Amino acid sequence: MISTADILNASILIVDDQQANVLLLEQMLREAGYRCITATMDPHAVCALHRDNHYDLILLDLQMPGMDGFQVMEGLKEIEADGYLPVLVITAQPGHMLRALASGAKDFISKPFNLMEANTRIHNMLEVRLLYKQLEHYSRALESMALHDALTGLPNRRLLMDRLSLAIAHAHRNKSTMAVMYLDLDGFKQINDVMGHDAGDTLLRMVADRLVSVVRQEDTVARFGGDEFVIAFWEVNHTDGVLKLVSKVIQAVSQPYNIEGRCVRMTASAGVGIYPTHGEEVETLMKSADLALYEAKLTGKNNYRIAARTDLLAMARN
Repeated sequence: MISTADILNASILIVDDQQANVLLLEQMLREAGYRCITATMDPHAVCALHRDNHYDLILLDLQMPGMDGFQVMEGLKEIEADGYLPVLVITAQPGHMLRALASGAKDFISKPFNLMEANTRIHNMLEVRLLYKQLEHYSRALESMALHDALTGLPNRRLLMDRLSLAIAHAHRNKSTMAVMYLDLDGFKQINDVMGHDAGDTLLRMVADRLVSVVRQEDTVARFGGDEFVIAFWEVNHTDGVLKLVSKVIQAVSQPYNIEGRCVRMTASAGVGIYPTHGEEVETLMKSADLALYEAKLTGKNNYRIAARTDLLAMARN
């Protein structure tokens, strides 16, 4: 819900070429309790001001020399990608009201204006604007929750698959190489059993942070659930480059952790599939990396294995 305090703290820009009108509007707003008020008498400055400050409301005079309010609104449309113009126009011309609304303004105040009516229109428009912004924030939060792991904040399986598809398409288009690393913590269950699930969750978050810190900005680290992580390396030059990246990841995970005042050691096993050698589709590449992880687990902890062509034969038999 939008509170009175939210409305009174909203940012407002007054645009009018007459100083007397600016002072009158400023006085009216301050007496009503509004705190964040800015004014300009230069219509050419409005777009730059709004781009920098993202005002919740712009009180815009329509008749100004050099650049009228309709031209200002056209400029504002280029800034507001969602098409919502937080503009309340002020005009003494009744014929301009419908044109202003058709141009994107959300409401109007007639000159000379009634103070009570003007205050009501401003309050109502701000309430709608803030509700709209709140809904946008809520929608973004829901979208983020659908694409990210709740515990670590990393991309989840759904977002990873999208990123992998893009990485493979990029590699195919540029005739380059990319890789997928499937990583599993060694003995993680023991941490939960001995120290409890809160400590286990803390460790997972710390591992996630380390993984993100050692990969490149263009790479994607995702959590698949439990103690399983997947890293999509956007582009690698050759197999030696993959080995260096994988070794760096394994080494980072194996450094000691301080959890609840205790030194905790954890290692990881990993399997790697390289495009296009071990698969040209997301599912095939992931399966290759998963099979390589299984082989790495068999050979001992704190180890990794690059998928072999025989892994593809194993998949065909399955």
